[in-house]
Amino acid sequence: MRVLFVAGGSGGVIFAVTPLALAVRNAGHEVLVATPENTVPTVTSTGLPAVAATDKTMMDFMFADRLGTPLTLPKDPHERLIFNGRGFGRFAAHSLPALTQLTEDWRPDVVVGGALSYSAPLIAAKLGVPHVKHAIDMGEPRVLDLAAAAELGPELAELGLDDLPRPDLFVDVCPPSLRRADAADCQPMRYIPVSSQRRIEPWMYRRGTRPRLLVTAGSRVTKEYDFEVLDGLVRKVSKLDVELLVAAPDDIATDLGSLPENVHAGWIPLDVVVRTTDLLVHHAGGNTMLTAMANGVPQVLIPYLPNVVDYADRLSSFGAAKTIQPGADSAEAIVEAATEVVNDLTYRDRAQEVAAENAAMPTPAEVTGVLEELAATRG
Repeated sequence: MRVLFVAGGSGGVIFAVTPLALAVRNAGHEVLVATPENTVPTVTSTGLPAVAATDKTMMDFMFADRLGTPLTLPKDPHERLIFNGRGFGRFAAHSLPALTQLTEDWRPDVVVGGALSYSAPLIAAKLGVPHVKHAIDMGEPRVLDLAAAAELGPELAELGLDDLPRPDLFVDVCPPSLRRADAADCQPMRYIPVSSQRRIEPWMYRRGTRPRLLVTAGSRVTKEYDFEVLDGLVRKVSKLDVELLVAAPDDIATDLGSLPENVHAGWIPLDVVVRTTDLLVHHAGGNTMLTAMANGVPQVLIPYLPNVVDYADRLSSFGAAKTIQPGADSAEAIVEAATEVVNDLTYRDRAQEVAAENAAMPTPAEVTGVLEELAATRG
């Protein structure tokens, strides 16, 4: 069996699909991962073979239309979701020629696409092979799909379609208790944390004498993108009596300037360090949230992006996290929330319930068998 995985332009999306891609490859099947040129090294660092679907970055499609006209990010949350969905649609349209050329020489039996990788259902429809939609977090707003479909009107019309094709299978990594009531039928799969690695130091797996708090704004932070979010979070929690870990690209950690002695800042393999962490304070990014959930670690969430608000609220309603809305994220509010979540053991108890539920879900190796059956049936 040949399986083409289509992943978006960030480490978080790539890491989300990596466990299943590795399981398929380790079962003896052929695997390729299509991704933008700038994230090819992220894919190859996992041991998987990568092909470039475009020489542009995801951000190139977010802030310019198909003619190259610059676009301004709307302030209204709903308009911003539409803006983002259209950007994902442009990314998909631009990736189709390279994917078409690839599949003329290397025809897959199944195409697996991350939830926002809209070129995956289109190339699968063009080839007449099964398409598997793979969750990259706890569920994206439907408006993103609608906006992407509107942007992809010409490409859909060329295939004789008036909407995005429905997937033949939906692989969901969200624990059942936290799924939306209207969530689509799915093949559940255990979430297994993945991150880019570096040499492990003893402090990464050894607990200290003070509570350990990790702050991050994700792996895509640059000086121009979300740096102020990370810098703000670090400054707001820096007075807490904790061992503070700041997970960020190394160059961004340097840009944070002088930090207290109790701070480790730089690229930190989250899947390793989270096991000795008492609390995560972060931007409600999907992979960061799920990594903490899989390890039973409570969280303080500030959902700066509109697409993460829903599942941040779901986790908080379950009792495994506390959400602070953007605009209310003062230093006092974050310190108060962090202190409450660390000291009130019910948050950790609920977080460990989520971890147990995740551990009971089918493994990627088991889901590989489902893909084999799907390919055989459709083949």
